[in-house]
Amino acid sequence: MEINFQKCGEEHLDTLVEVSKATFITAFKDQNNPDDFDAYIAHAFSRPRLYTELNNAETAFYFVYGNGELVGYFKLNTNNAQTDIKLPESMELERIYVLRNFQGRGLGEIIVEKAKKMAKDLGKSFLWLGVWEKNQRAIKFYERQQFYQFGTHPYYIGNDKQTDWLMRSDL
Repeated sequence: MEINFQKCGEEHLDTLVEVSKATFITAFKDQNNPDDFDAYIAHAFSRPRLYTELNNAETAFYFVYGNGELVGYFKLNTNNAQTDIKLPESMELERIYVLRNFQGRGLGEIIVEKAKKMAKDLGKSFLWLGVWEKNQRAIKFYERQQFYQFGTHPYYIGNDKQTDWLMRSDL
């Protein structure tokens, strides 16, 4: 499969909203309280919110295409756009999602490698992310990609306070 990456701009907003909601719902809806989950989706993936994030110079979204078809996306944050660490030598991989029909094809590894390369190219010394402590499948995936836990932080789905592991990969 030929993989290509495209940086998202305002012209991609509607597709970004759609794919963001679809992938998050597929990944987490069944494990969360419906009211909290619906409130989170309505806020986190709203058109105005994603528009603002797209226009933040320290945030970048990328679509991932396989053989010309949209298969996923990821989001990178630097400096003050990072949700937690905010160090100049770090980059946050805040979101990485592959559409369900394309999972299990090694795309996650390709996306992580691309994010690491982008961080290295910017002179960053580590890439970090937050992953829900109950998402053992994702934790094991990140460990295979040379990430290790270095802390935790709270993550709210609506009013439900959850705990994310903070994981990093030294570059």
